[in-house]
Amino acid sequence: MSPTSAARSAGTGFGANHYQRHRPEQTLLYRIIERHYPVFTAHLAEQGRELPRYVQREFEDYLKCGRLEHGFLRVRCDTCHVEHLVGFSCKRRGFCPGCGARRMVESAALLVDEVFPEQPVRQWVLSFPYPLRFLFASRPDVMGRVLGIVYRAIGTHLIKKAGFTKKTAQTGAVTLIQRFGSALNLNIHYHMLFLDGIYVDGANGSSRFHWVKAPTHEELTRLAHTIVQRIGRFLERQGLLERDAQNSYLASDAMDEDPMTQLLGHSITYRIAVGSQQGRKVFTLQTLPACDPEDQFGDTPGKVAGFSLHAGVAAKAHERSKLERLCRYISRPAISEKRLSLTRDGNVRYQLKTPYRDGTTHVIFDPLDFIARLAALVPRPRVNLTRFHGVFAPNSKHRTLVTPAKRGKGNKSQGHNETEERTPVERHVAMTWAQRLKRVFNIDIETCRECGGSVKVIACIEDPAIIKKILDHLKQKGEVREPNPLPESRAPPTHLETGLFY
Repeated sequence: MSPTSAARSAGTGFGANHYQRHRPEQTLLYRIIERHYPVFTAHLAEQGRELPRYVQREFEDYLKCGRLEHGFLRVRCDTCHVEHLVGFSCKRRGFCPGCGARRMVESAALLVDEVFPEQPVRQWVLSFPYPLRFLFASRPDVMGRVLGIVYRAIGTHLIKKAGFTKKTAQTGAVTLIQRFGSALNLNIHYHMLFLDGIYVDGANGSSRFHWVKAPTHEELTRLAHTIVQRIGRFLERQGLLERDAQNSYLASDAMDEDPMTQLLGHSITYRIAVGSQQGRKVFTLQTLPACDPEDQFGDTPGKVAGFSLHAGVAAKAHERSKLERLCRYISRPAISEKRLSLTRDGNVRYQLKTPYRDGTTHVIFDPLDFIARLAALVPRPRVNLTRFHGVFAPNSKHRTLVTPAKRGKGNKSQGHNETEERTPVERHVAMTWAQRLKRVFNIDIETCRECGGSVKVIACIEDPAIIKKILDHLKQKGEVREPNPLPESRAPPTHLETGLFY
């Protein structure tokens, strides 16, 4: 476990924002999970089922995330000796909003600072029909193979459109595999950040960038047809897809037998997973009139047989801030606590980020079904959700030539003198967790909020007996809270002489 960077800014003290411990136990999401997760596991046990261990660990670690009872750092100011405690984070990838926010901002900063060169970038989004979403959730290895097919199809399209061949030109992309939809449903789809052009090999090992125009609707539709056909042939060769005269369907043995199978299927198809209403559609709340799809979206993506390909968002070479916002968007956490609330009868109400075309703005879950939704969003262990392709691939010889970090095959890192400038990746590795906290959230944990002095970590407390002793002592003194914020500024008394600050 590492010190949590799920922090909140605490006003302005001496310059930058200052660290204030996040209190997850005060959030609605934490209270729902703390109360209903044990009931959910007991409900499964009555049916002779249980969650996989990696899903259980996700819930258990979330309930410990940021809680001082499970370990903390002691941080002290060298000047005024004021101390505060910093809890540990769970570092899980499923639904923890704090750890998800940290990963979102760090991933975006990494991609913009160290991966993408100052060239235009376009987002390609590919979503899949329900059966393939279920297949990818059950068989992550198949999901990776299909991703390779999709990258090669789009990459070949860009190279041919530019008038070159794959022998003389290369492109590159970073894929972030997103597992959730706006209704907390399991929706595995690809967000692929492609270079909006290609690199052509030049003399002396150099590369020259050629911009490629945005795809038209006809090109998107043709490309979607190509992707669908190639994926279909691949699944048939693997024995995962069967066809008859009119239909195609997944083979009966395509999915692994897993306790999560039922939860995944209900989440993908927007159906209730547990309780007396099991199998019915999730309850929705419609507060807006239905609208025409063409009125809601400016350009229609290529849609073929349940597949949807979209490429309408792009960032120009000089729009680095827009690119970072795009990276944050596609790597955002699965759940937003701001859109979460309870109804009067105790059900969980979740507001959609964007209303559906039929006017739906909220989905409503029974608390146990809400826990089932969270369980379905947890990815399997050792499944990488960020993939690098083409010139960005780890073994590409072009990676050192095009990326700002200059890291890759054939570039052995050399020791730097004090006068030599380090690359962005070396600076990134050299940063401490406190420096990362300041880089990501503009929160300065190394500066005392009381006096502006230097703050340092003096101890890492993980022993349960010592943790209890320290917290009990602070509770008796009434100090197990953040220091009081500085009072609001006011005019000096008229009888004092003008001093240093007046």
